[in-house]
Amino acid sequence: MNQSDGLDAAEREALVARTMARVERLRGLEFRDSVPVEVIDRAEYRNRSVFDGDRSAAYDEWHDQVWEAPLLVGEDRDVADEFDALYGGAVQGYYSPGNDRIVVVSDAADPRIDRATLAHELVHALQDQHFGFGRADSRDAALAGRGLTEGDARYVEIRYERRCSAASERGSETSAATGTAADSETAAADPGTATAGDTEVGSESDAGWDCVPRPSRSGGGGEPVNGGLFAYIYQPYADGPAFVHRLRERGGWAAVNAAYDDRPASTEQTIHPERYPGETPASVAVPDRSTGDWGRFDLDRESERLGETGLFAMFRHRDYAGDGYREGDLPYSSRNYSAAPADGWAGDRLVPYRRGDGPDAAFGYVWAIRFDDEREAREFRRAYRAMLELRLGARVVDRDAGVYRVPQGPFADAFRIERDGRRVVITNAPTVEALDGVRDPPE
Repeated sequence: MNQSDGLDAAEREALVARTMARVERLRGLEFRDSVPVEVIDRAEYRNRSVFDGDRSAAYDEWHDQVWEAPLLVGEDRDVADEFDALYGGAVQGYYSPGNDRIVVVSDAADPRIDRATLAHELVHALQDQHFGFGRADSRDAALAGRGLTEGDARYVEIRYERRCSAASERGSETSAATGTAADSETAAADPGTATAGDTEVGSESDAGWDCVPRPSRSGGGGEPVNGGLFAYIYQPYADGPAFVHRLRERGGWAAVNAAYDDRPASTEQTIHPERYPGETPASVAVPDRSTGDWGRFDLDRESERLGETGLFAMFRHRDYAGDGYREGDLPYSSRNYSAAPADGWAGDRLVPYRRGDGPDAAFGYVWAIRFDDEREAREFRRAYRAMLELRLGARVVDRDAGVYRVPQGPFADAFRIERDGRRVVITNAPTVEALDGVRDPPE
């Protein structure tokens, strides 16, 4: 099969059927229904605005505060536009649960399908047919759930590509001996051979597959994406495969399947697979202590939880994560999302606030974070204060009270950082005088 001039309907049908059979073999599950596949170009994908929805002005303002709090999107940017730019250029395909179909985004004029993208999205179709996707009550919980679903799909995708690579390498060998060097290298590089409870026959390297060449990618183009937001949304793809591999080591595919009935509760569990399922996020209360004209948004959802990944992305985006984001330490982990100031996360709750309406409206937030112990809380507070001073140019107003002011730039606001035992509370307001309006500190 040659994609140099695109794929006609018959070729596409054959490619999808063959890939479905291979995904079934690798994943140990059978499809219950066929999966339609549509190919569109990137311009059409952008026009479809897949990630747009019906949003009120109040929600947009609330949403802006959610992403301003971890210092990822400043007041000079619109969060919705940042996400549109991020997804519009990066997405290679997606599975639509509502339509039970896969949409592949092609960068070529003629319809072409990336074999790895197709395998990945077919795993999502398989998940939908067997387990469903569930719902989450916070960004962190949603990202943790995607650590399982995207990790599962990416794990199979990696194994699929190794079969294709093994065949390609084997074809270039001149040796006629049974079992080539390429086979041995593939086996050595892959710790994820079949284990007890798997239905996949043999090991990763017992046979290579003839695969269609992958089309070249032109990239999304346009403006550079927000690196902090990218780090946040990429976490399931980076840590998810290692999480799934850890489950499979424990009990084969049966253990992975069982995880869909007990999904990860926080990204802490997918960053540190050894903490699943035992370490669930702590409940963090944020009593409303606003005064004057300050108050919470009148929305169905007034608070958010960003999780350990939110803390990591904040420090990483400000180049304050140490060696964080280097290559992952675990098998199948492409990035390391562990950073000392974030590792002790136990729970958080972020509540945006507002005063007034229209062009004269002012905004702030209260972000309460709980840590495993007081030492971790002190470490976070120390790192956060240093980051404000060294990366944002904050000036100390009252060090004992933890009050700082960033005089200029997209994060020009007042901050108060308080610690009480294992709990750190960050209060943000436009001015130092407004801090008590957002949150009147306890006596």
